[in-house]
Amino acid sequence: MITSQAASQAAEENFPVALRMLPRRYRRHLAAVYGFARSADDMGDEAPVAERLSLLDELEADVARLYRLRPRPRDEVTGASGPRGVPGRGVRGLAPGKAECPPGLTRPRPRDEVTRASGPRGVPGRGVRGLAPGKAECPPGLIEPGGDGPRLAVVAALAPTVAECAIPQQCLLDLIQANRQDQVVTRYQAFGDLLAYCRLSANPVGRMVLHVFGAATPRRAELSDLVCTALQLAEHWQDVAEDLRAGRIYLPAEDLAAFGVTETDLAAASASAPVRALIEFEVRRARELLDQGAPIVGTLRGAARAAVAGYVAGGRAALAAITASGHDVLAGTPKPAKRRIAAELAKAYLSGR
Repeated sequence: MITSQAASQAAEENFPVALRMLPRRYRRHLAAVYGFARSADDMGDEAPVAERLSLLDELEADVARLYRLRPRPRDEVTGASGPRGVPGRGVRGLAPGKAECPPGLTRPRPRDEVTRASGPRGVPGRGVRGLAPGKAECPPGLIEPGGDGPRLAVVAALAPTVAECAIPQQCLLDLIQANRQDQVVTRYQAFGDLLAYCRLSANPVGRMVLHVFGAATPRRAELSDLVCTALQLAEHWQDVAEDLRAGRIYLPAEDLAAFGVTETDLAAASASAPVRALIEFEVRRARELLDQGAPIVGTLRGAARAAVAGYVAGGRAALAAITASGHDVLAGTPKPAKRRIAAELAKAYLSGR
């Protein structure tokens, strides 16, 4: 199943939510969110090139099936006085209907009924995370207005989270679109173009996290976007060499030209002086965005504050690791030490920024 693997993978990147420190109800929802994000990334990065767009289309179709679910009547699930945000209290994005639980969620479905048993890597049934047949019981509080429910395990796992946390459908669609964009766009001319990509690839994750904690407001969403964009940039600057091997360059072309850096320079075993200067510039720009968004921590309390402080801490530690490497991101991927992350977490949590 996707959830445990995706949470483990996410912990290795610059979206560090300290899952073990959070109450179980939050861990479960965060695992489902990260599971979806990792599955979309796997389809866009790991599946055979010729299959990627069709796989992403399949994922989008399954999201559409998920959002055809609706809350059960209140007295069927929580009673008339059920808590806010629990199925039965009007979850956004879930259309009305009165059918039974979605097929495939009440029992294990035969493999060939849900997936192509002989499909290539990245297709359900062949090992890409999250694409095993759905085996969960019907998500509490949800019924479906007709037709199929979600067919992919990673989407089925999201059903309780969508219902209980009012996850906007657009967040999931944006993550899928980011991976579609990766199939056709391999270079970015201007920094603004890269920021537009981050709005699809990174910002939806932070917005979904706010919904998980019941803390979504317009102002927090704006601050979260700044933090998540900075995290995505930090990851890009850590992975310049890896991305180049995959045929992608996220460093804006206008910045490459301004610092006199060529694509050949990025393929070297170690960074030249111009490359180091360019990366120093990009790190500084990412840090400024992160600092602008960091005050979101001070608007939160409890588990939400700890989780979002972890995001900020992970980004600051990653950027510090790049700086500590002398901005040589070609010789290896700079990784922050756990003690640095812990120190940044404490600082962000206590200071509120």
